[in-house]
Amino acid sequence: MNKYGDCIFCGGLIEEKLMPREIRWHGKLVIFEDVPTGVCTQCGEKFILPHVAKRIDTTLQKPKPPRRTVNVPVYQYQTDVA
Repeated sequence: MNKYGDCIFCGGLIEEKLMPREIRWHGKLVIFEDVPTGVCTQCGEKFILPHVAKRIDTTLQKPKPPRRTVNVPVYQYQTDVA
């Protein structure tokens, strides 16, 4: 379990949760599962510690086969949806 300070936005308590993290890398969507993420219990802001971000960057720079692949639907945003 990592240690986090108070939330820099609201001063709330930050608790660690394992969450998915979506990243665009060279025009492709990549999803990391179970990323240790600090989540403010008051405002919901999310924080990634530097060593966690570094591990993600290292994985992206030296890719290995993914654990699994998923298809993601893509929609065009329209303002006149009825």
